[in-house]
Amino acid sequence: MEIDKETQEKIQELQSYEQNFHNLLIQKQAFQMELNETENAISEISKSKGEVFKLIGNIMIKSNAESLEKELKHKKELLSLRIKSIESQEEQLSSQVEELREEVMKKIK
Repeated sequence: MEIDKETQEKIQELQSYEQNFHNLLIQKQAFQMELNETENAISEISKSKGEVFKLIGNIMIKSNAESLEKELKHKKELLSLRIKSIESQEEQLSSQVEELREEVMKKIK
C-alpha cells in the first residue's frame, strides 16, 4: 500500500506532536521532583528548633527560618503553577495527537 504525500506529512506532524508531548512529560517530572524537594525543605524548617542554613551553589549560609520558609513557599507556588500549565499543555497536545492519529489511521486503512 502506498501512502500519499499528505498522509506522510500528517505522520511527520504526528511524530512531532508526540516528541513535544514527551518533552512536556520530562519537564513536568523535573518540576515535580523540585516541588517534592521544596515541600520536604518546608517540612524540615517547620521541625527545626535551632539554626537553619541555605545552600547557595557550593556554600551553605546561615539563614532566617521565617524568611527561608516564606521563600520556599513562594517557590512551591511557582512550581505548582508551572506544573498546572504543563498539564494544560499536555491535555491540549494529547487531544491534537488523538485527532491527528485518527485522521492518519483513516487514510491508511
